[in-house]
Amino acid sequence: MSGWRKWTLILLGASAALLVPWMAVLAVTLPGTARVHHWSLAWIGLDVLLATGCAATALLGLRGDARARLTASATASVAVLDAWLDITTAHSGPALLQALACAVAEGVVAGVCAGVALSEGHRRTECR
Repeated sequence: MSGWRKWTLILLGASAALLVPWMAVLAVTLPGTARVHHWSLAWIGLDVLLATGCAATALLGLRGDARARLTASATASVAVLDAWLDITTAHSGPALLQALACAVAEGVVAGVCAGVALSEGHRRTECR
């Protein structure tokens, strides 16, 4: 393992360890509710990111480009984040049921994308 890679991984591990006490601070200090400006823009932006990731993964995958695995990985993460935020920000009752239904659909997208990301990915070679 190269020195650069080793130190990058050590830094990531240290970041994970430092986030644990930070999460405890947030759990104790964040308010239970908040007024959010540009709420609709935040949600639309997340869906634009998810749609763009799906489209990029599809286009790259259909071209046989191995980079589809990278976009699939990122898109799976966005889908899981979208599902998490759908559920955790929904009011109880019908809104929560709708959020759960959306989360199931986003879970399917995340699963498909994870499958693409973990696939062997055949790189197409071209003669010039």
